[in-house]
Amino acid sequence: MRTQRFWQVFGDLMLVGWIALCTALGLAVFRITNALGYPGRKAASAGDGLAEDLRKLSEPVGRVPVVGDELKAPVDGAAGAAVRLADAGREQAHAVEQLAYLLAGVTITLPVLFALLIWLPRRIRFSRRATAAQKFIDNAADLDLFALRAMANQPMHKLAKISNDPVTAWRSGDAAVIAQLADLELRSTGLKAPKQLTPPPPTDPELTQ
Repeated sequence: MRTQRFWQVFGDLMLVGWIALCTALGLAVFRITNALGYPGRKAASAGDGLAEDLRKLSEPVGRVPVVGDELKAPVDGAAGAAVRLADAGREQAHAVEQLAYLLAGVTITLPVLFALLIWLPRRIRFSRRATAAQKFIDNAADLDLFALRAMANQPMHKLAKISNDPVTAWRSGDAAVIAQLADLELRSTGLKAPKQLTPPPPTDPELTQ
């Protein structure tokens, strides 16, 4: 049972570690991709600053006698061009940011989802088996059921360690062999038979052969 619990905990920790690794990798992808939008953000900042300076210059230029309007028109045109440059920079930076979010989401979601599709069904099956098995462990007669399941489910080399002929031992009601078979099956579900249901170990070594 300890081995079963160890592997269950190990699997859970591996999943948590995998999620943490994917999250860290996704954040790194976001930072690297989002950095590509720096020129756009820089252009937006420069365009806004230039447009503001040109608008400030346009007011005194427009007050110049006779030629004020003629001088103001190109300044206002330049200010408008600076605004369009700033807008283009912001659009580029926004597009890069959206791409960074998308790539980060894919980097995190797909590997984590794949791991969950592997881990979750096994975890659910194990939990259901353990819950169902727990309901049957209430008297010594139930050990026969788990002994029978052990002979059907457990590997042959494990059965051979308990008895050279486990089927005959089970049919003849060999309590020691039945208890060992039941314990083998229960351990595969993370459970252990209550001590009061388990007979004491045999003193004659031939009983376990």
